[in-house]
Amino acid sequence: MKDPLHFNSLTIHGGQSPDKAYGAVMPPIYQTSTYAQTTPGGHKGFEYSRTHNPTRQALEQSLASIEAGTFGFAFGSGLAAMDAVLKLLKPGDEVISTDDLYGGSYRLFTKIFEDFGIQFHFVNMNDPKYIEAAINQNTRLVWVETPTNPMMNIIDIKAVSSLCKQHEILLAVDNTFASPYLQQPLVLGADIVMHSATKYLAGHSDVILGSLVTNDKGLAERIGFIQNASGAVPGPMDSFLTLRGIKTLHIRMQRHCENAAQIAAYLKNHPKIENVYWPGFEDHPNHEVAKSQMTDFGGMLSFVTKGANYESAIQIVEKLKLFTLAESLGGVESLAGHPASMTHASIPKEIREKSGVVDALIRLSVGIEDVRDLIADLEQAIG
Repeated sequence: MKDPLHFNSLTIHGGQSPDKAYGAVMPPIYQTSTYAQTTPGGHKGFEYSRTHNPTRQALEQSLASIEAGTFGFAFGSGLAAMDAVLKLLKPGDEVISTDDLYGGSYRLFTKIFEDFGIQFHFVNMNDPKYIEAAINQNTRLVWVETPTNPMMNIIDIKAVSSLCKQHEILLAVDNTFASPYLQQPLVLGADIVMHSATKYLAGHSDVILGSLVTNDKGLAERIGFIQNASGAVPGPMDSFLTLRGIKTLHIRMQRHCENAAQIAAYLKNHPKIENVYWPGFEDHPNHEVAKSQMTDFGGMLSFVTKGANYESAIQIVEKLKLFTLAESLGGVESLAGHPASMTHASIPKEIREKSGVVDALIRLSVGIEDVRDLIADLEQAIG
């Protein structure tokens, strides 16, 4: 039975209760590796912190709650969470993913797991027919990222879920760009939802952490085993900070979305801008899908200036003052990035350019500052 609270209350109270020892409102940071036992195997539910830790457990309960899930798992990073999902597979299995994918995900797929005999197919997921065409008897997983990074394509989770169920294939969704405030993939039919919680969930650019959430007990048992056996877990301090960040997720996301909408409109009307990629535009090819599965259009967007090339894009991001030139996204501060040389540099040039990640593309993570100051910063940088 799902929690009856509304989302804005779940971020604060979901899966949480005062600490049993002293009634602490915030879960304490249990900075310990091990726990006293009265007899071998006689403990209070915790024996070793790789396996379980009260602070991490509080975070995992919160993660499950805000994603409308039953079982939550925290990992040392988003890629560690992805690594755990891929360890559900075996040599000879095949995976279908989008051709517009975060560079770190692409690198994990092609440089690590291909060497273990898993084959990956990267297709245009704007239409499920391309996914169906790639399915064969060895397909075991479809990996969806939506909105995609950095082209802001929107993939229809319900449609992909229906296709996966027909063929008895697992569906995992990277929900990092949207956050559960905007989109809940499990409700839309996904089997697993993944987050780089480093981004919007923690929200303050001070944590590296990843998560998985599922409603499937069998999957949860397998993921839990992998989490413990592989050991890629976050420490209690990072768990505490992420849980604290989640408590303001709803109000932060409201401002991220409001600011991004105004900046997208400003850029679209700017005489020096060629293209702006943001799903809130009515002429965005996936706008109707975004409206149907998201509650708003998010704080991420990308753009290309007219006649731009690598050098001119670098000049713009170097001129920005309020937007910090940095990797990552989803923090309270605004960040600018150059995907071709930063987040997507691990993808070969000819492959990334096919999906639109050209050398002139600039990606913005719009923060929660006063939007007038952000627009002024873009104005002086673009000229």
